[in-house]
Amino acid sequence: MKTLVVGVGGVTNGGKSTLSQLLHQKLHNSCIIPQDSYFKDDCFVPVDSNGFKQYDTLDALHMDKMLIEVQSWRRDPRSYLRQRGLIPKDSPADDKEVYVLIVEGFLIFNYRPLNELIDRRYFLEISYDVCKKRRSSRVYSPPDPPGYFDGYVWPMYLKNREEMKSSTSEIVYLDGLKPKDELLDVVYGDVCQAIERLQGQS
Repeated sequence: MKTLVVGVGGVTNGGKSTLSQLLHQKLHNSCIIPQDSYFKDDCFVPVDSNGFKQYDTLDALHMDKMLIEVQSWRRDPRSYLRQRGLIPKDSPADDKEVYVLIVEGFLIFNYRPLNELIDRRYFLEISYDVCKKRRSSRVYSPPDPPGYFDGYVWPMYLKNREEMKSSTSEIVYLDGLKPKDELLDVVYGDVCQAIERLQGQS
């Protein structure tokens, strides 16, 4: 049973979820594990000296639980998909079938135990102005307090990106301002080539 783990990372509101969903829809035997599902309860998220909740750190996430979920998929992706109703229980097995896991999130490449399991890495970038505009148009629970984007979100993005760049190679950087279909074509084409290489292995 062959597997491929695809990581879709990037800035907040950069289009990670949209790209991941589109990719999932095009890839047979695929599923998504989103990092946003592993945030700790609000009361456990630390507060910085400015009174801002520190959501944009690994300490705000149950990364251990996310890693366990990814490892569960890797052990038996076919059973993982069947248990979640993503493929029919009576579908025949194919030794040449490649199962694809899409790991999506803003800090997936900053957590080494997870990053080491990722085969293909993509990182969506958008400008400060576009990011701030998109962020302000979304509703969060709890809502962003005044000054949160400039005082915490953007500075943490820059910090996390530099840490990622210093510890991770082989990342494909994508312009999040390009049309969704164009971004999908790039990633889907690349992933399909990786799948074909796996299928050609004995």
